Amino acid sequence: MTTKNQFSGLILAFAALALCQCGKKEQNQIHSHFTKADSLRGTYLSLQDSIHEVWNVMINDDNKKVAAMRNLLHELELTNASELETIRKYEERLNQLIQLRYNQKSMANSDVIEEYDFASNSMVTELVSLTESRSEFTYNTTLQKLVDEILAADQRVNNYREQYDLIAEQYNNFLENNKSYMKDIEEGKALDKKPLFQMASDSQ
Repeated sequence: MTTKNQFSGLILAFAALALCQCGKKEQNQIHSHFTKADSLRGTYLSLQDSIHEVWNVMINDDNKKVAAMRNLLHELELTNASELETIRKYEERLNQLIQLRYNQKSMANSDVIEEYDFASNSMVTELVSLTESRSEFTYNTTLQKLVDEILAADQRVNNYREQYDLIAEQYNNFLENNKSYMKDIEEGKALDKKPLFQMASDSQ
């Protein structure tokens, strides 16, 4: 083999080696990318589960408050049959209150939360005042228990909202910090940041 042929052979060998190394490097980068996405997926799913859990706890507690108000109206109806019309109006307002309640998307509009809170607070204040004004309230333990349940649930609202905001903010930060991986984590899904109760409160 001539020196020229040997030289050409070396060039081809180096070129093949370089192509091989580039291919390996590209494969390593792809592998590294998906390994990172896989590790982030666990965190993402955990955050989703946490948001779902704290939201359900909050809504279930609000449902219990509504149920206690409904039971209170029923008890008032039994002890104050003469005010049946007034009680019926409260029942209608309670039904409307449920329709007004926000969800995880509609709460982005601060007016939705403000309207619900106003209606809820008004119901609680008026029903408690109406119940405590009755002479039988001093000895009717059922009325007393229902009033206590309603007031306790009403006081827990802000705590639940703070807990939700804490988790939702972590979720939002996760989306922001891992934009380049989200298409691999949730294929074909639009991942929007969660609105926060604090944001709605600040805009009021």
